[in-house]
Amino acid sequence: MTATDTHCPYCALQCGMTLTPGIPVVKLEPREFPVNKGGLCAKGFTAADLLDHRDRLLTPLVRKTPGDRTSPLREATWDEALGLIADAIVTSQETYGRDSVGAFGGGGLTNEKAYALGKFVRVALRSASIDYNGRFCMSSAATAANRALGVDRGLPFPLEDVAEARTVLLVGANPADAMPPSMQYLDTGRAAGAKHIVVDPRRTATANGAHLHLQPLPGTDLALANGMLHIAIREGYVDEAYIAERTTGFEAVKAATNAYWPERVERMTGVPETKIRETVRLLATNGPAMILTARGAEQHSNGTDTAQAWLNLALALGLVGKPYSGYGTITGQGNGQGGREHGQKADQLPGYRKLDDPAARAHVAAVWGIDPDELPKPGLSAYEMLDRLGTDGGVRVLMVLASNIAVSAPHSNRVLERLRALDFLVVSDIFRSETAELADVVLPTAQWAEEEGTMTNLEGRVLRRKRALPPPPDVKTDLEVLTELAERLGRGKFFSSDPRAVFEELRRASAGGIADYSGITYERIENEDGVFWPCPSEDHPGTPRLFADGFPIGRARFIKVDHRDPAEMPDKHFPYVLTTGRNMQQYQSGNQTRRVKALAVALPEPRAEIHPDLARRHGIADGDLVELRTRRGAAVLRARLSDGIRLDTVFAPFHWPGANALTNPALDPHSRMPAFKACAVAIRTFEEGTD
Repeated sequence: MTATDTHCPYCALQCGMTLTPGIPVVKLEPREFPVNKGGLCAKGFTAADLLDHRDRLLTPLVRKTPGDRTSPLREATWDEALGLIADAIVTSQETYGRDSVGAFGGGGLTNEKAYALGKFVRVALRSASIDYNGRFCMSSAATAANRALGVDRGLPFPLEDVAEARTVLLVGANPADAMPPSMQYLDTGRAAGAKHIVVDPRRTATANGAHLHLQPLPGTDLALANGMLHIAIREGYVDEAYIAERTTGFEAVKAATNAYWPERVERMTGVPETKIRETVRLLATNGPAMILTARGAEQHSNGTDTAQAWLNLALALGLVGKPYSGYGTITGQGNGQGGREHGQKADQLPGYRKLDDPAARAHVAAVWGIDPDELPKPGLSAYEMLDRLGTDGGVRVLMVLASNIAVSAPHSNRVLERLRALDFLVVSDIFRSETAELADVVLPTAQWAEEEGTMTNLEGRVLRRKRALPPPPDVKTDLEVLTELAERLGRGKFFSSDPRAVFEELRRASAGGIADYSGITYERIENEDGVFWPCPSEDHPGTPRLFADGFPIGRARFIKVDHRDPAEMPDKHFPYVLTTGRNMQQYQSGNQTRRVKALAVALPEPRAEIHPDLARRHGIADGDLVELRTRRGAAVLRARLSDGIRLDTVFAPFHWPGANALTNPALDPHSRMPAFKACAVAIRTFEEGTD
């Protein structure tokens, strides 16, 4: 059988691998690719196990009793399923208006599908109601980068540059568990004498290998960053020439940091002053140096300002735009970068254009062959849209592609309530996820190895996802479904189900935008191991490294930001801080990885990480069932005792139902990111809770 070079379906590394169809199984092998260099993690090695999994959806499903979601799902034809969807769309829009029908996308969709979904909502549905799960992932870092640098590309340099940095500050990132193949670059740097500092309330696998580990109270990263900038200014570490030549707004930021003297920051964060000073000294004198943030710093109600605070520090030290140096943020989902560039966000058009920009509307409308006035205005962000499902003025008919919001959304009990209140729910997936179990219609979709398309990894490198085998006989791709639905709605002439044709249109729609793909072709991607955007013409080499020659906005912007407490603080009823995150063996909501036998054996259930002293206080032993309770709900997890976590903090993984029943949906005012990383929690033994 023919071997096909493609990429892993999981995280934003998009590691290279080779698939060879066989009988009875598909053979999966890692391959040499600039990102993973022949390495894969446990999730990547087992990715092919899902291609013929017994739980695979192989036919459309509809409710036995239409309109009654308590009735069982039964098999249906595509004609019946699509007919039901089209009828529900037309009925809702005639009754409640166009915006009553919407879509929720995912950061795992290919660029072509993300682009087509955004276009489908705005052209076929003519609705403003669309957002995606990347709003829960990258939005704060993206907002901060756009306002400070004029462009959001997670890493503005290739991952391999990390190996050349002499000092790397990782804030709220645990790549050893979340992205194991990336650790080779940190390991290479460390072997050559680099110093790594990890900021995390837990002593993670990444922190174990670091020169310094700073353990702040969750929600205090902004104060820590401002405290470091205070020290840099006071001790003469700032790059005055760089600030004068390449930035604006520094004086206001400088004045604001007067309030963040080291002793105060130590009290606010719990990080010893000596470690704060040592971190600043290394960043300033042991160059080249990088500051890399991730969700631990960003998934807060002040996540945008927190990312901005670390950007301010990087700019003040003159790091951004210099070789093997700078600021970056680590994208999580497989196409988290490309997924936020081409129109699935409520306020966006392809090429990272803004939907409320008249010039952007005119350009994209011309490519799509419609009048700009036909385009809707920006809609609501992800949680705001979900919170209004089934209400007057809210979405009544929802399509969900590549997302399991019943598990992954914050305050998930509220989201479950709103999903049940919908008039009609459609879910496209490869398995019957927790969200699919609530649907009126479930559509089986092609998996990663059964489709063509492109992905954009955490470096801004556009890659080819190639089809290694056909999907099962009665399974369609999402592009085919969107095109057929558009036909039924009388808008089929605007759509194509051919990925290459969609990408060619995406190239034209993105031309001249921040994320310009117009010079990228399938052939170039194949020949060059991916092409970095922006790439405005076919003779342009692509842009592996941004900012060496300046910023899209002329000068980078310092923006004054001040610490504010998390939206919810501990009190006598909820005395500790809950933070959430990933485990190595699982991915996102676990809809895929929880079905892989090898991964389930390695980590069969979620575990709440608790400090032994805190556990003793509550009579909890390692392995006991414990109840975590917040103002929104309760979850029962098995305890894992660890002296590597703060005494006042509890960690819970979000790959299973439960953790997000607890999290706080308080939104960042700029990015509309929910506060996943800090809320008040109480703990007790489960036996105590059931007496």
